[in-house]
Amino acid sequence: MKLNIALLAGDGIGPEVIDQAVKVSDAIASKFGHEINWTPALTGAAAIDAVGEPYPDETHDICVNADAVLFGAIGHPRFDNDPSAKVRPEQGLLKMRKALGLFANVRPTFTFPSLIDKSPLKRERIEGTDLVFLRELTGGIYFGEKGRRDGGETAFDNCVYTREEVQRLAKKGFELAMTRSKRLCCVDKANVLETSRLWRETVQAMEKDYPEVEVSYEFVDAVAMRLVQWPNSYDVLITENLFGDILTDEASVISGSMGLMPSASVGTNNQLFEPIHGSYPQATGKNIANPLATILSAAMMFEMAFGLKEEAEAIRAVVNKSLAEGVVTEDLAAGKKAYGTSEVGDWLAQNV
Repeated sequence: MKLNIALLAGDGIGPEVIDQAVKVSDAIASKFGHEINWTPALTGAAAIDAVGEPYPDETHDICVNADAVLFGAIGHPRFDNDPSAKVRPEQGLLKMRKALGLFANVRPTFTFPSLIDKSPLKRERIEGTDLVFLRELTGGIYFGEKGRRDGGETAFDNCVYTREEVQRLAKKGFELAMTRSKRLCCVDKANVLETSRLWRETVQAMEKDYPEVEVSYEFVDAVAMRLVQWPNSYDVLITENLFGDILTDEASVISGSMGLMPSASVGTNNQLFEPIHGSYPQATGKNIANPLATILSAAMMFEMAFGLKEEAEAIRAVVNKSLAEGVVTEDLAAGKKAYGTSEVGDWLAQNV
């Protein structure tokens, strides 16, 4: 199979971890008889520096014409520390999601047997955790009207959702639940927010179309608490943009490191795969960043974008082997030998 993949390395550690995902993907392609055509493109601070725009038209064209997009990370301290900056890397991320129609962020949380005791939570609380968040990605407060008034003394950010936006995200949640344990949790704040009441009534109306799925409705603050008390009580969770942003980062530490969790952002016509961590500027160029989340995102890409489940499982198997044998970066080394980012990538590619 010929796989045409747009490659957006981005900023910070993005290029370093993307390089390792390319190594492993190329090794998988060689083993299984595929041909990958990688097309690099600029985004984030790197794109601002080059062309003054965080998501250039050329990058968009490359993404639209690709079968899938593999993405690193964006962000740079010089923008983080300048509240007056008119152009920001994160604007490119939001623009990309909207322009590509990536309305559903699929973010799994699971544990690794060899790392179960590295989690900040007790073994008995997290053993067996295997849940998936579907976060709505192109609506809500991040895309609502925002601004200042009263001479800059008052700020506002509007949260707006349409029923159609809720329905298309919930549909993916129901469909995913049908392939798993047939349990779906709708996360909202319907006791306070009108948008959450729209979410709840919309999902309730869809229940009749999926009679086999057991649906629960929980407030976001209760879910935040239960994620650290009893995470394996959840399977598939759906929620709006802001709640999903916060809860998925909370859930990510269950595994023991944010450097381990992959994700996918999907729409009707386009699919993008990325690690959940940020650009981690403090580690840039030091060859210490954990590439496993990006490599596992490539595994999701093989399975979801191309239907190549065996190839995806081969990546997950070699990642588990590297964890079991201690071929890991410093965030997981726990006083033992730490391998560099590129060394981990080389080892994985050689052991595919």
